[in-house]
Amino acid sequence: MTTNADIFHSLHAGPGLLLLPNCWDAGSARLLEHLGARAVATTSAGLAWSLGFPDGDALPVTKLAAAVESIVRVIRIPLSVDMEGGYSDDPADVSEAVAAIAGAGGVGINLEDGAMPPDLFVRKLEAARKGADRAGVRMFVNARTDTYLRALVPENRLVGETLARAGMFRDAGADGFFVPKVVADDAIREIAASCGLPLNVLAWHGLSPSRELEKLGVRRVSAGSSIAQAAWGRARDAAATFLADGYTPALFENAMLYGDINPLFAESARGR
Repeated sequence: MTTNADIFHSLHAGPGLLLLPNCWDAGSARLLEHLGARAVATTSAGLAWSLGFPDGDALPVTKLAAAVESIVRVIRIPLSVDMEGGYSDDPADVSEAVAAIAGAGGVGINLEDGAMPPDLFVRKLEAARKGADRAGVRMFVNARTDTYLRALVPENRLVGETLARAGMFRDAGADGFFVPKVVADDAIREIAASCGLPLNVLAWHGLSPSRELEKLGVRRVSAGSSIAQAAWGRARDAAATFLADGYTPALFENAMLYGDINPLFAESARGR
């Protein structure tokens, strides 16, 4: 029997580029599925904000697991979960957290190195793999490096440092390699050709169109927190206008109809 984990792995092999939109709760995940997404991922920022926490390893794992359960309940497509830095510097804790996410229904995870020493991140990746295996899930472990996002080394060393980390992460059991904020075609081409893993990039200002990215060797493009931020911006503007003068029409501009939203959840209410 083909599982969602198997499907998610296969989506990184083609055909076509995997365009992975990021949700922040069950409702947004169901909407993305309805719009045709082949898989969805959580945005750590958007999900944390929806639960009243800041982004940055502040969200309790129990709350993340509960959110994953609520998302999986309403969708049929694969779900990948952004686990930030693993919510602990203890690899054993990371292993337990990954097992909890696997148990909640996640079939992919993101782990990011941030500013931590690469050798510590390698231990976390190894622990994450063990946690998923213990839970019996063929988890797609996407290893994110923040070399570009945080400018961890001078610009002339970015590609070299990024590829060095790719080798370490691949040896530690990573299934994919995520390099947010890399946008230059030449750098993307070189990283894709040499990293030895399916390359994931982040939708960012200056990034080439998806058809060009596929030619460069990219396998996956993530939306990150951008969709959630767009929703926050729309809600802010509508609410601010209403609170300022009670202007009602602003509440309905570009709004989805109740009759289009509510039916999305009819199946889940019947135990989907």
